[in-house]
Amino acid sequence: MRLLITLFMLVVAQLFFNVAQASPQAPVKASQHKVDKKTARDDDRRKRRPIKTASKKPRPVSVEKNKLKKKSKTAAVATASAKKSRASAKTTASVKKNNGKNSKQRYGRQRGDKKTAQIAKRGGPLEMSKAHRERYQKARETAMNKLMSQLGKPYLWGGTSPHTGFDCSGLVWYAYKDVVRFKIPRTANEMYHLRDAAPINREALEKGDLVFFRINNRGAADHVGVYLGNGRFIQSPRTGKDIQISQLDDDYWQRHYVGARRVMTPRTIR
Repeated sequence: MRLLITLFMLVVAQLFFNVAQASPQAPVKASQHKVDKKTARDDDRRKRRPIKTASKKPRPVSVEKNKLKKKSKTAAVATASAKKSRASAKTTASVKKNNGKNSKQRYGRQRGDKKTAQIAKRGGPLEMSKAHRERYQKARETAMNKLMSQLGKPYLWGGTSPHTGFDCSGLVWYAYKDVVRFKIPRTANEMYHLRDAAPINREALEKGDLVFFRINNRGAADHVGVYLGNGRFIQSPRTGKDIQISQLDDDYWQRHYVGARRVMTPRTIR
């Protein structure tokens, strides 16, 4: 009987021990739980972290500004070049139009001196040193003396020599060919279209200016003389006449007068 009771108690104890083994395990330590939790969060963050893609680095602001400046400068240069080309084309067209059919051959510089032309139109003197003024006066006196020394010599068509005689343009060519720095043309019409000689109003005429006339209604001008002041000019008129001084106010010359140009200025003397 005691043996049975003892066995029964052993069986019960064994059952109780098995039940205890099957029950939940002891709680995990708090520190270990925190470590595991932190590890899990780090794993989640690695999974959620976006993958970096290769992207171009932005250019510095200074590089962009320099690039824009270069583009602006290039555009400005191109615009200026285009304007200059248009102005040059316009000037060329204007010159061709003004010169006409009878002025194909050009003399002197292709571009006239604008400042000299403006001052010559007003009749005002140019600012110059004393030495330059004396040189200019001497050159003008030389031209005038050469003209006046030919008075009374006969007219000769095509003549350019004091030994044989002069025609109207030959007399002017002889007087000025050695005192100005550009080439004097040979005919009256070419002198009238000379770009180095500024056009002059009749009211502003000075000693030494060229005066032009249209006698035979051919071209712009077919006769030329040199103004001497006080309404007088020297000329070689026509075949059968001698070199003489005439009055610009005479009715004949007033009817045929077409204009005047200033060949000799402080800027054009040699």
